[in-house]
Amino acid sequence: MLVAESYARCEALARSHYENFPVARMLPKALRPHVAAIYAFARTADDIADEGYGLPGGGDGSPAAIQGRLDALRRMDARCLAAVEGGDPGVAEDGTDWIFPALGDTLRKFGIPAQLCLDLTSAFAQDVVKRSYADFDEVLDYCRRSANPVGRIVLLLHGYSDARRFAQSDAICTALQLANFWQDIAVDWKKDQRTYLPLEDLRRFGVPRESLGEAVASEPIRECVRFNVERAQSLFDKGRPLAASLCFPLSLEIRATWLGGVTILRKIRAQGYDTLRSRPRINAADKLRLLFRAFLPL
Repeated sequence: MLVAESYARCEALARSHYENFPVARMLPKALRPHVAAIYAFARTADDIADEGYGLPGGGDGSPAAIQGRLDALRRMDARCLAAVEGGDPGVAEDGTDWIFPALGDTLRKFGIPAQLCLDLTSAFAQDVVKRSYADFDEVLDYCRRSANPVGRIVLLLHGYSDARRFAQSDAICTALQLANFWQDIAVDWKKDQRTYLPLEDLRRFGVPRESLGEAVASEPIRECVRFNVERAQSLFDKGRPLAASLCFPLSLEIRATWLGGVTILRKIRAQGYDTLRSRPRINAADKLRLLFRAFLPL
C-alpha cells in the first residue's frame, strides 16, 4: 500500500473517533496525519485486545480466542518494527496492513522510538489476561505502558524531547489513567470482574473484592477510593507546570486535558467517593467551562 493511502485511512479512522480523540482537533494541520497514524495503531491494537478485531472467534473468553488476541498483538509489534526499519510489514490476515506504511513513516520522520508503540501493545496484551493488581507499583507500571507513551509521542511530534517535560507529561498521563480507573470501578467489575484498585489497598481498608459489584459503595470502599483519588491528584499537581512550557495550541490542549482529569476527581469527591452507584461524567456545561478555563493559566 502507498504511504499516502495509508495516511488517508488512518485519518479516516481518527475522524470517526473524534469524541475519544479530541487532541486531533487542536493540532496544526501538518501534524494531524502523523497523530492519526499513531492513533490508528493504538486504536486497532486496543480493539484486538478487547474484541478480537479481525480474528476468528472475536473477543470471546475461550482459551483459543485469548491466545489468538495475544498472537495478533505480537504480530502488530513485529510489523511495527519492520515498518520503522523501512521493511515490508507483510500481509496480515487480521486486515491491519494498511496502518504500517504511515506508522513507519511517522516514527522515522520524528525520531519516535518504536518502543513507545510496543509499550502500548504490551499493556493491551496484559489486559487480555490480567484482572487485578497486587499493589500500586503494579498499577503504575501498567500506566507507564498504557498511558505515558501517548504523551511522550505528542511531545516528540512537537519537537520536545527533554527529560523535564517527559516527566511532567508522564505524571499527567498516569493521573488521567488513574482518574479513569476510579471513575469506572463499577464498569470494569461488571465487564469481567476486573479492578485496578490495588489488592493491598483493598485489604488495608477491609474491602472484600466481590463487594465492588454492589450497587452502593460501603464506607470502606469509599475510603479506599478516597485514598487513591488523592494519589491521582498528587500526580496531576506534579504535571501542572507542563502546559506553560509548550507552544500554542498544544499548551491549550494540555491545559484542557489537565482540567478535565482534575474535574473527574472533583466529581468523584462530590459524590462521596461512591462510583458504584453512578459514574461521574463531564457534561456539556462542564466542557464549556473547561474550554474557557483552558485559556487561563492553571
